[in-house]
Amino acid sequence: MEIRIEFFSQQIKHLREEHQLTQEELAHQLGISRQSIIAFERGRCLPSLPLAMSLADLFDLMLDSV
Repeated sequence: MEIRIEFFSQQIKHLREEHQLTQEELAHQLGISRQSIIAFERGRCLPSLPLAMSLADLFDLMLDSV
């Protein structure tokens, strides 16, 4: 599970930077706190299914790609 969390956290940070978004901007678009984005990017937790779906929609990805 640790490897999956690490991969996911790197992917979120990469997508955010690729779209030139700050942590605060991404958090605002998702309706969550910046601290949640930081926790995701550091691999401290995984997003809920609704949040993962929001991330997929925001970055125009398939859910299994997020």
